[in-house]
Amino acid sequence: MGGTSAQINSKTVAISAVAELGDEAMALVSPELHPLDFVGLLMEKKFYPDAVRFIAHALPKREAVWWALVCARRSAGEHAPLKIKGALDATERWVAQPTDDNRRLAMAAAEKAELGTAAGCAGLAAFFSGGSLAPPEAPPVPPGEFLAAKAVSGAVIFAAVAKEPERAPEKFRSFVAQGVEVTNRVKLWEPK
Repeated sequence: MGGTSAQINSKTVAISAVAELGDEAMALVSPELHPLDFVGLLMEKKFYPDAVRFIAHALPKREAVWWALVCARRSAGEHAPLKIKGALDATERWVAQPTDDNRRLAMAAAEKAELGTAAGCAGLAAFFSGGSLAPPEAPPVPPGEFLAAKAVSGAVIFAAVAKEPERAPEKFRSFVAQGVEVTNRVKLWEPK
């Protein structure tokens, strides 16, 4: 993505403005903070959901959905119920081949898994990534710009807290570190 240091750091402010961060997290926003430093500060203050929302709103949609999928799959474990496994598999198919048919299949599987689950939110994020929200035969209704990011946030947060909530801080640290790694791999921001 490139850009000057000032342009990169102003992204911290821009992303925070749309990520629906909590008041305490918003109080930390500064145009002088590199986005990765801001994520680090959120983690240091234990504002884990805010760090998740920030990364989810910063990543390109496909990479964000992949991140949600990986977190949801880790949370589901090896012996996930069939409806959860189905949603994860359908979302993975969309990540591998982001066609409209795969996007709609991810949504159908997400509904079966229930949208209040990490797997359901990951499938919902794939559906919200583009295309139309309306049935194929109806006039197109594009999703809102940040709906996919909100569903990704839900997937990662559910993945951290749904099972063994006492381990949520540890899971949040692992998931956020993985999200940061994705930002690095896609060269979202220039190095600090």
